[in-house]
Amino acid sequence: MVSKTLLKIDSLYAGYGGIDVLRDISLELNVGEFVSVVGPNGAGKSTLFKTISGIVQPNRGTIALRGESLEQVAPAKRAHLGIAHVPEGRQVFTSLTVLENLEMGAVANSNPVKQGDNLDRIHQWFPILKERSGQLAGTLSGGEQQMLAIGRGLMAEPEILMLDEPSMGLAPAIVDEIFERLIDIHHGGDMGILLVEQRVTEALHFANQAYVLEAGNIILSGAPSELQDNDRIRQAYLGM
Repeated sequence: MVSKTLLKIDSLYAGYGGIDVLRDISLELNVGEFVSVVGPNGAGKSTLFKTISGIVQPNRGTIALRGESLEQVAPAKRAHLGIAHVPEGRQVFTSLTVLENLEMGAVANSNPVKQGDNLDRIHQWFPILKERSGQLAGTLSGGEQQMLAIGRGLMAEPEILMLDEPSMGLAPAIVDEIFERLIDIHHGGDMGILLVEQRVTEALHFANQAYVLEAGNIILSGAPSELQDNDRIRQAYLGM
C-alpha cells in the first residue's frame, strides 16, 4: 500500500550557529493536503521552510519525503525530488523576463512536453503572466511578482509547494486574489501545499490542517475549526 504521507518531520531541532530556533517540531503533510503554519514574527516559520529545503541543517530530528530521509540530500537536489520552495519576499530574477523566470523554475523538469503543459496551466491560473511574458520581472508590481514566484515554483510540477508569507507587503485585494488562485491550484491535483502565513484568518480558512508556531515550538495543531474555537487563538491571532 502506497503511503499517503508526503512529508514527515519528527522531533526537529534546527537553527543558526548552534542555537536552536526550532525545538521539537513534528509535522506531517499528506498527499493533496493543504497545511498552514501560523504564528507571529520570529516564531521560526521561515527557518522551518529553510530546514526542509536544506538551507539550514537540523541539529536533531528527522525530515522524510515519502518515507525517505532528506538528511544527505543537498538543497539543489531537493527540487528534483518534488519540493518547490516559494521564498519570503518573492525573490524573482529581476533582470530576466517573466517567461525566463518561469523557465528557470522548470530546471527540475526536463520533459519539454510537460514544461509546455505546466506553462499553459500557470497562464490559466495567472493570465497576467502570459500578458507580461516578455517584460522584465523587476518591473512588475509586488502582486505580479508574487504570482510569478508561485508560477516559477509550479513549473517543476512539484509534489509539495511551500509558500512562505505570500501576503507580505501586498494590498488586501491582491492577497485575496492570490489565495483564490491557491485554492484553484490545490483543487487541481494531488499536490500538497505547505503555507507559512501571518494572516491567520485566511490561512486557517483554506487549510485542511494547521499548526501554531510560537518561539520555535508548536503549541497547538489540529483542524482549522478546532483552532478557531480555541480561546487562546481567538484572542491572540483572530482579534476576538
